[in-house]
Amino acid sequence: MPPTRIIWLVLDSFGIGSSADAHQFGDAGADTFGHIAEQFHQQGKPLYLPHLASLGLLDAYKTSTGAFPSGMHPPRFLLGKHACAKEISSGKDTPSGHWEMAGVPALWDWGYFPDKKNSFPQELLDEIVTRSGIPGHLGNCHASGTKIIAQLGEDHMRSGKPIFYTSADSVFQIACHEESFGLEKLYELCKLCRDILTPLNIGRVIARPFVGTSAENFQRTRNRHDYAVKPPSATVLQKLVDDGGTVIGVGKIGDIFAHTGISEEIRASGHEELWHETLLAMDRSVERSIVMTNFVDFDAVYGHRRDTHGYGKALEKFDSQLPELFEKMNKDDLLILTADHGNDPSWHGSDHTREHVPILLYQHDTPSADLGFRETFADIAQTVAQTFHLSPFEHGKPLDI
Repeated sequence: MPPTRIIWLVLDSFGIGSSADAHQFGDAGADTFGHIAEQFHQQGKPLYLPHLASLGLLDAYKTSTGAFPSGMHPPRFLLGKHACAKEISSGKDTPSGHWEMAGVPALWDWGYFPDKKNSFPQELLDEIVTRSGIPGHLGNCHASGTKIIAQLGEDHMRSGKPIFYTSADSVFQIACHEESFGLEKLYELCKLCRDILTPLNIGRVIARPFVGTSAENFQRTRNRHDYAVKPPSATVLQKLVDDGGTVIGVGKIGDIFAHTGISEEIRASGHEELWHETLLAMDRSVERSIVMTNFVDFDAVYGHRRDTHGYGKALEKFDSQLPELFEKMNKDDLLILTADHGNDPSWHGSDHTREHVPILLYQHDTPSADLGFRETFADIAQTVAQTFHLSPFEHGKPLDI
């Protein structure tokens, strides 16, 4: 039966093995899923993901790497259709991965700040200070967000100087204390920087607010906000909305797509809240609709912080919550589970990793199938476009659902 609603869940950073071009990114051998499974197996408690396995996750991993993950065995019967996909976008960042799966691969070179120290050009910093009126800045380097806040947070509170930092992604991040600096003031500074950085083709400016009184108790808050450039052409989300359909974006989906192609944005953080809001959105979504959620903690809390054990336990928790979603699905709903890039928690550094991603499809009473290796994430967009009778995209081929 053709689906009338799509529930589209993105496990942020859940890669399933390095891609053929991973060496170009310094990521040859990276394997988010495989290395998590390997650690759990070595510790005598194999990773337990029965519901994801029933949707074909282990089989998709085998398509990617040639073997099943350590200590894990596929179920006798599969419920869903599964595939493995590579990325054709030039980067391994969040917008590129999401835009590609929505039909618009980022085939250009983003602007980057490659220098690990003194990362930002002096003329850029001078312009930000002059136009914003801030007393100066701290940081100016590649850094882990939690570490740089611990290192410079107290100095920031004393001086009022924002903390500027970046990573291997096309990103300019600004960390400020919510109370001593002010949340709205931080947002206004980010908007200004978004305007200044657009000619440099920087993908995102990210507000990173935090609270606390000292390095011992600083914590980032849920009030993160991403200021992204808009996709250069209509995504499948935009096409559906323009054609009278509905798209509910949960979590940071609205930020990723620069608030285009979204009928309703639901701000939420933490996987428990994201699950709760996703299920509520399903209750009120109508025909010809998409509920799309990004589960960011896999990336932000575990991948970037190189917490392999925490990542694995979060996967097990996610898996345990899938039956509630299955129960809530209508007979003609389609579930799409995928990822946007990798972030191997056992890898060096703290950046994303260039990997294949799984594509898992589930619809009640639909036979399972191996959909093989896919040449682009955009196959998802072509599938959604075909489902809702929208115009096709230049890249990708529809999956057989």
